[in-house]
Amino acid sequence: MPMWRIDLDDPIPQPIETIAEKLSIPVDSLLRYGFDKAKLSADYQASVAANPDGKLVLVTAVTPTRYGEGKTTTTIGLGDALSRLGQRTVICLREPSLGPVFGQKGGGTGGGVSRMIPSDEINLHFTGDIHAISAAHNLLAAMTDNHLYWGTEPALDARRIVWRRVMDMNDRALRQVVISLGGVTNGFAREGNFDITAASEIMAILCLATDLDDLQRRLGDIVIGHTRERKPVTARDLKADGAMAILLKDAFLPNLVQTGEGTPTIVHGGPFANIAHGCNSVAATRLGLKLGDIVVTEAGFGADLGAEKFLNIKARLAGLRPSAAVLVATVRALKSHGDISPDDIDLDDPAAVTEGLPNLGRHIENMQGFGLPVVVAINKFETDADTEVAEIQAYCASIGVEAFLCSHFADGGAGAEQLAARVVDLCQGEPPELQFSYELGSSLLEKLEAVATRIYRARGVSIPDRMKSAL
Repeated sequence: MPMWRIDLDDPIPQPIETIAEKLSIPVDSLLRYGFDKAKLSADYQASVAANPDGKLVLVTAVTPTRYGEGKTTTTIGLGDALSRLGQRTVICLREPSLGPVFGQKGGGTGGGVSRMIPSDEINLHFTGDIHAISAAHNLLAAMTDNHLYWGTEPALDARRIVWRRVMDMNDRALRQVVISLGGVTNGFAREGNFDITAASEIMAILCLATDLDDLQRRLGDIVIGHTRERKPVTARDLKADGAMAILLKDAFLPNLVQTGEGTPTIVHGGPFANIAHGCNSVAATRLGLKLGDIVVTEAGFGADLGAEKFLNIKARLAGLRPSAAVLVATVRALKSHGDISPDDIDLDDPAAVTEGLPNLGRHIENMQGFGLPVVVAINKFETDADTEVAEIQAYCASIGVEAFLCSHFADGGAGAEQLAARVVDLCQGEPPELQFSYELGSSLLEKLEAVATRIYRARGVSIPDRMKSAL
């Protein structure tokens, strides 16, 4: 392994050609980024479009806590376990954002033995996709200011510009700024803002677009501000959509890497679940389904946020039908939901686990409400007591749900083989028809009320009368 690698604990990667061969991907379809990374060409994606689809498995989790639940780690461990059982498996995940990587969250490539490699490069600049999204986003910001400066039609109202700037880093000093200082040649001084790139509308668009034409159409629909008459002004009005699409041409191609055990992994896109839909790209998932018997993917945040959006938005848009949902829980997380003190989180306390089990139960109900079979993966920590694990398994058995203790963090795919065997069983036959939370033709207010009441169990939604006309 090259000594310039940051994470020298990574297993030695196989050549990317070897990983591609496992999925029968021809070498001339690889756009190589070094020894162990490659993009998959658009021509190749088109060539496999008529292949039959494999089965899709969604990994989600209980409500996130400070202790981490391990959705990505479990997705990778499950994928490796499926490979060990002889399944032609593809893992589909999001790309990490530099902000969380250098913040408290840390890397986004899994943990312990169950991780993607090269983990340092995936966590950092990778193949430049996120930088391309930053460039396309900030190009539109620059064109917006240029349009305003020259007074071009449609005439933007400087007070009603809503398009912010982005960078792929946590920098609280840039959340609220004043821009265009320095005199008339620099434009109109006004307040502005920066977001992190993963929160960009362009990130969400790239992950929902089905092809480059669809990408440009969606980019053109972006509203960057309004006129004095409060009419929306779009990126298409500024003739920015074509230039933005060109900047994203290569970023739109999915990336092929591998797990530490050599399972092919497609990593592409990275919208935040609390900002957007929190899933990897439609293009990547569709490609994975054309290449593998089973595709394991992950939705960000808990099942009430990430999985809800995966099913109501991404699956609905792309025509995806998961065969099962794997719900990740940990003893620590459930004790935290039981309101235990952080100082006592590692003490043997089955009663604290019991107090937190309603959170797990609610997420199980939500996934079953979409029509999905659910199994629980108990992501094992060293500090877990047998009595605490038994509480989770007994609770799940009482509501007719299987729970599997998984040690993939320490043992890799071998530690999740029981879970994988059950997943294989659930993938037999046709996937269930999804039962969505709302009808597409419903109003925005009706959709909001449906998610609030059915997923979050709110009694209702209160909207000021002056806002109802906009919904």
